[in-house]
Amino acid sequence: MRILGIDPGSERTGYGCVETDGRLVRLVGCGAISLRPADPFPERLARIHAELTARLRDCAPDCVAIESLFHAANVRSALRLGHARGVAVLAAVEAGCPVVEYTPAEVKRAVVGYGRAEKQQVQQMVGLLLGLPRPPSPHDAADALAVAICHLHSMPSAEIRDPGSGIRVEPSNRGRRVPNPGSRIPRSWRQYRPPTAG
Repeated sequence: MRILGIDPGSERTGYGCVETDGRLVRLVGCGAISLRPADPFPERLARIHAELTARLRDCAPDCVAIESLFHAANVRSALRLGHARGVAVLAAVEAGCPVVEYTPAEVKRAVVGYGRAEKQQVQQMVGLLLGLPRPPSPHDAADALAVAICHLHSMPSAEIRDPGSGIRVEPSNRGRRVPNPGSRIPRSWRQYRPPTAG
């Protein structure tokens, strides 16, 4: 099972890919797309889309996990972040990947065990979970890896072992696994909600 995590941003977008056989999780690759603030905003969005499209082609993930928009410093920042998330989701859907979302607090709880963990704590824990000699850098890449790890922790073990099983979570049957023959893509990525702990 291979997951690509994305931490969207209008100035730097992090990405990180991990894979697991149901027992061990290993790093496939990670990095950040750095954008120049002086460039026109539409050009920055086009670069995010192009770079993520290339990463999706290289990594060939089974699913894309993305950090959801939770809060921003102001309305302008929220709108710009929303645009960056939009082109990231578009790139994933164009690649034929299911898309799932997690809030920053959900990611931190899954990786660190505390929903208000600092970025440095997330970096350190991601490095430990992946058995890396040093924490991944920059923090945008570490955050993206954390999103991917969060999704792995939220999945049933059977689905991790058999990603081609065509499992879909319906919005009206949250927590119930419904077969979806012939398609890996949910009807709408907006309808997906991560399973809640029992």
